[in-house]
Amino acid sequence: MKADRIFKNAKIFTSDKDKPMASSLVVKDGKFLYVGNEAGLSAYEGEIIDLGGKFIMPGIIDSHVHVTMAAAFEYAELGVSIIGEGKQKILDFMSAQIQNNPGRKCYRFMLDKRLLDGTELVKEDLDAVCPDSELIIIEDEMHSCWVNSKVLALHGINDDTPDPIPGLSYYVRKDGHVTGNVLEGTAEMPIILNGSMELTDEQIDTVLKRWIDYSVSDGVTCVFDSGIPGYNEFHERVYTRLRELDKQGKLPVYVDGCFVIAAAWQVKEGLEELKRLNREYNTEHLKVHTMKVFMDGTLKIHTAAMVNPYEDTGTVGFTAFNKEELAELIKSLNEEGMDLHLHTVGEAASRVVLDAVELARKDLEDDYRVKVTCAHLWVQDDVDMDRFAKLGVIANFSPWWHSGNVGGRPIELWTSLLGKERASKMYRCKTLWNSGALVTWSSDEIFYADFTHWSPYLAMEVGMTRWINEKTKMEEESRTVTEFPPASEKMSIEEMILGYTINGAKQLGIEDKKGSIEAGKDADFLVFDTDLLTAEHEGFSNLGPSEIYFSGKRL
Repeated sequence: MKADRIFKNAKIFTSDKDKPMASSLVVKDGKFLYVGNEAGLSAYEGEIIDLGGKFIMPGIIDSHVHVTMAAAFEYAELGVSIIGEGKQKILDFMSAQIQNNPGRKCYRFMLDKRLLDGTELVKEDLDAVCPDSELIIIEDEMHSCWVNSKVLALHGINDDTPDPIPGLSYYVRKDGHVTGNVLEGTAEMPIILNGSMELTDEQIDTVLKRWIDYSVSDGVTCVFDSGIPGYNEFHERVYTRLRELDKQGKLPVYVDGCFVIAAAWQVKEGLEELKRLNREYNTEHLKVHTMKVFMDGTLKIHTAAMVNPYEDTGTVGFTAFNKEELAELIKSLNEEGMDLHLHTVGEAASRVVLDAVELARKDLEDDYRVKVTCAHLWVQDDVDMDRFAKLGVIANFSPWWHSGNVGGRPIELWTSLLGKERASKMYRCKTLWNSGALVTWSSDEIFYADFTHWSPYLAMEVGMTRWINEKTKMEEESRTVTEFPPASEKMSIEEMILGYTINGAKQLGIEDKKGSIEAGKDADFLVFDTDLLTAEHEGFSNLGPSEIYFSGKRL
């Protein structure tokens, strides 16, 4: 039988549970025609490539990224990182920067909230150091900001402005007056990404091509794009450009997209918008069939929803939906043949999702088919750990965070927020894996920069080691003193590859075409000079493919 290429003498990790390893494969018309041992090659004719024992794996599937948000941040000025501890030193630092750079329309800064030492910045403080221009301070996790009165006025925010999601995404008030502190994406993103809609098509295309080039070089063949909270207008603009690039044959990476909502009152309109995007953005490498929901926030600003109170504040946070509201959304998505992907950092956020799925399954019985994915899962309550597998809820983690995600001694920070017991058992991906749940991996980075944090090989290393050491391809300030507990949550290389390949394909619903090296599937595969199965875990992040094949074509 005629074939395009015949690859032999390789070590092939197929991600196919029925045939996990092979030594040869045959490609024709962009598909795998044969996968097996060299004895079976006698039935095929074509160009023969002897790989000399090199390692092969399927193309990478990154199951939670922010393509559209990162495109906006590429052109957004984030500002100077504030140096100094304590409110007065922070204000003095900004005042000096503004005086040394007079006449700007807007001044922007980045701030680690911990530097405030428990004090609060309010608009009057910011007005005093910057009365004549806009002033925006972005919290370093990008989940909140502080602004002066000029910015509030620019966006029409005053004491009577309703909060987008009370208790979760809102304008902080004191005695009924807005303070200038804005929490979480629906309220915050239109402020910090102001002006993104003014970008030209050429500017957006330029940054998207940079992302495509990176993806190809690292062997990322598919991604799930998880959107921008509160800014679907720009989100769709980027999809429009991706669609055009695909029509031009310039988008080799498969993009599985979404529409973002953040509250129950947005469901009706959101479903109509999702169906519209599903119709309008439907090319070879761009599909939209998933609703994205930000169920909670993040730990450092106490917006992640907890079952048990925070150690330092005694609060528990809020979820965007209750279980009954979410169950109704799941049933509506099920009827439309759509899926659901949720931001769930805290233990209460994922519990509400599990409870909602349980309700929906009870009502739909055998008609239930929607795929539900919980992303991030920083903290989980023990009683919920076996429910993912039982209810078929997919668990998505970003493993490069599993060193603690803050550098130095992260256990000390998380202990102050969560208490010793919860802080010592975060990111429990191995427990979920062993329970039988479908676990997938992702980068969840919102800046393109030099793409260091997007690397699946960085994620694989930290997923296996739970620390960032001197061998890790990572900025020095991110290094940790030792591995992050618990050691029992370390993954194997085989599990890391499976989570980045066939499991990701199952999350996206494309396992019939991608995710494993099997006859009949798209011939997306990577060739490595190093055997990933035996490579040292420390420093694994420095590895990468020497050859990349998308649909059987070497790129």
